[in-house]
Amino acid sequence: MRTPLAALPPWLSHALRTQRGPVPWNAVTRGALAAGPLLLVSVLTGRTSLGVVAAIAAMLAGINDRPGSRRTAVRRLGTPALAGAAGLFAGTAAGDHLGAVALTVVLTGLGVLAGAMSAVGPVASAAGTQLLVASAIGAGMPVPEAGWARALAFLAGAGWLLALRLVLPTPGSMAGDFRFDGEREAVAAVYDAVAELLDAAGTDRAVARRAALTAALDHAQDALAGPRLRPRAGSAAERRLHAQYAAALPLAEAATALAWAGEPLSGRASTGPRRLAAAVRAHAQTGPLPAPTRSAPALRALDDALLHAADAFDQGDGGALHTRRRGARDLLRAASGAGGREFGLRIGLSFGAAVAVAQALNHAQWYGRHTHWYWLPATAVFLVKPDLGPLVSRALCRAAGTVLGALLFAGLAAVLPRPEGLVALVALCGALIPVSTRHFAAQTAVVTVLVLSLVMVGGEPQASVSRIAETLLACAIVLIVGHLPMPGPRGGQVRTRLAAAADAAHAYLTHVLDGTEGTEGTEAVEGLDGRAARWTLRREAYRALAEARTAIALAAHELPAVARHTEGTDEVAAVLERLVDTTTACAVHLDDTGRLTARHREELAALLGEAEAKRRRVGLRAPVPGPPAAGRPRPASGTASVG
Repeated sequence: MRTPLAALPPWLSHALRTQRGPVPWNAVTRGALAAGPLLLVSVLTGRTSLGVVAAIAAMLAGINDRPGSRRTAVRRLGTPALAGAAGLFAGTAAGDHLGAVALTVVLTGLGVLAGAMSAVGPVASAAGTQLLVASAIGAGMPVPEAGWARALAFLAGAGWLLALRLVLPTPGSMAGDFRFDGEREAVAAVYDAVAELLDAAGTDRAVARRAALTAALDHAQDALAGPRLRPRAGSAAERRLHAQYAAALPLAEAATALAWAGEPLSGRASTGPRRLAAAVRAHAQTGPLPAPTRSAPALRALDDALLHAADAFDQGDGGALHTRRRGARDLLRAASGAGGREFGLRIGLSFGAAVAVAQALNHAQWYGRHTHWYWLPATAVFLVKPDLGPLVSRALCRAAGTVLGALLFAGLAAVLPRPEGLVALVALCGALIPVSTRHFAAQTAVVTVLVLSLVMVGGEPQASVSRIAETLLACAIVLIVGHLPMPGPRGGQVRTRLAAAADAAHAYLTHVLDGTEGTEGTEAVEGLDGRAARWTLRREAYRALAEARTAIALAAHELPAVARHTEGTDEVAAVLERLVDTTTACAVHLDDTGRLTARHREELAALLGEAEAKRRRVGLRAPVPGPPAAGRPRPASGTASVG
């Protein structure tokens, strides 16, 4: 059935779309205990200005406080906080010693650097955002303390929220080891996703369920691969979780092969994975697992995987995560590639233009000289980040949310006592941030009320009108700069992600067919046995495709003048996904019989031809060939050839 949003243009429907899900009560509790109490302590001790800085840091950390494990929270909250503290220190030094023109040039250069950094990944993007926002605050906020004191206050504010994340219990954390609540839920979700894919086999829901399985595996991999919470080797609970995650990989592989076959399965096939999911959550033994029939290679693989999982759950001696860390060279390549250059130019120009306009208006006293000119560039940063959402959608939501938040605050400020009422309002907004992240307009409204409360607690008058004016001006700046012609082709990040997905897909295919690994930088796979290397390459292929799909979806919701530059890339991604699914089915069949069927060979040949044709149509470079490596043995001569 066609929904009302489907009838709207993509750039408008995205602005109206809202995420759904349960209320994250734990994050709500942390938000209530973060910015508000920090501000209260600073007011009581007479260090209000530093308390405002700490509350801003806690607010920014709260925006990044998403569901996940404790160890991923260390990286997701800690890395941006360090970048924000560095930006605050640098911005303070620049604001104290540079004139308007020199300050604009320096901040523009910082914007280019942070923009390129955003192409590396979500954590780097959050770090780039906080770097720029904090540098603008440091340059413009009238705080009497020195730059190092502001930076320490910023770290204290973000560190307080991170400490709450590490210390406060969360649902399920009391079952087994307290530290591994998020990791345990993430691994259990993988088994649930396997069961749902098996249930969807032979139906039109199979494609969506396979994508959900990829997302669950990515989430579990990230949850387990984060920084350790203590220096020595993992505990028994940690080794057990690693073993349970590793045991899910052959199950996922068999389930993907069964979904590819397109034949419905009995409900018995999904019972085993569901019992495994329950055992992970309860930190208990699996008990007897019902075995599926062994009438086909993929069903035999599923049965073998269940037996392996039962043994792994009993032994719990650990297992590989089948992931490879990216080195400094890989990160530099991502930041300096086509996507990084496009991000850097767009963000740097928007941030620099906003700084220049803000400086001009402030010095000209166009609407009165004020002490918060930094609002304009800070707002531009949140608007222009291409990886955070389509530009027009974010501008519309930002404008609507700011107007709503400013009007709401104006009414509340007229009746609330000061400063205690405003401190309570800050605590309330901190609690609402985790819920408001479901829609950018709602998040903007909550953040607007919080920021205006902090401004008034800091001793400035009510500033709702100027907040609205500067937000609308920032929207206009980023809409103009964001649609200016840029050097090089548009859609650089989409093409970079899609090219990486194509490389990973062909590396996986080559390894399955003749024991070679197909991309640069695969040396870390060498030394693993055939299946371990295969699962590593399979995970990389599906993860790269998921990242490409996300970038393509965001680009498709831009205005038509921008979206047309990435037309056809979704078709390439769809063919690559089918190619990886088919490769998985081939791997399972080769394990069982040592040779491919005519259907496997014909499907591979057709998909490779279709992928090549679509690649040429959108101007995507060819996948990078790779050298032979000691991976899985080559099948019997002629049995695994394509075409």
